[in-house]
Amino acid sequence: MRRWIVKGAAVAAACLAAPAFAIEAQEVGRSLGVTQQPPVGIDVSLGAGGFTGDLDEITNPGPLLGIAAVAQVWPLIGIEAGYEGQRIAIDDNRVDSGEGIWRHNGSLLAKAGPLLDEKWRPFVGAGFGLSYLNPSEGAEDVYENDVQTEVPLAAGLEYRFGAITAGARATYTFLGNEEVVEEVGGGDAKGSLFNASLTVGGRF
Repeated sequence: MRRWIVKGAAVAAACLAAPAFAIEAQEVGRSLGVTQQPPVGIDVSLGAGGFTGDLDEITNPGPLLGIAAVAQVWPLIGIEAGYEGQRIAIDDNRVDSGEGIWRHNGSLLAKAGPLLDEKWRPFVGAGFGLSYLNPSEGAEDVYENDVQTEVPLAAGLEYRFGAITAGARATYTFLGNEEVVEEVGGGDAKGSLFNASLTVGGRF
């Protein structure tokens, strides 16, 4: 129960911080010398994904939920800063079934892409982030808490109708400092991360 209370509080805090994220994105645009106030807003994402490489052999894909502040600072360049939470299932004979790894990520992403027909925006993006990996209680004898660096590369498509936007994206993320678990034969299990998600948000 205490674990769920903590997670619920984290989600609530992220939602309460969303307006502050939007204001911060607006300030970033000003600091970059944008003469007009760029469109800023909030995006919420829902998707799934999981690890690749050695880590893929002992985990299964899991759902993710994210919230991000966004700003279109130049006609072709946008930025977003946000939080992403994800639960990746563990599929390891050393751990009982039903266990998983909670991933809490904060990242900054730069996106580049043209606006087509004043509605469609295909984009590619790159950024930097940090994640805290927290295994569930039943897996703590084998899996450890870990803080890892992340370099996400994203590609997607957004559609804007009025003040509402919707989109889809795929993100491949290079990971560093993976020390969450050792392989059966010894040595830290290595890998990357691949996620796909749908987004919906508003601009103001």
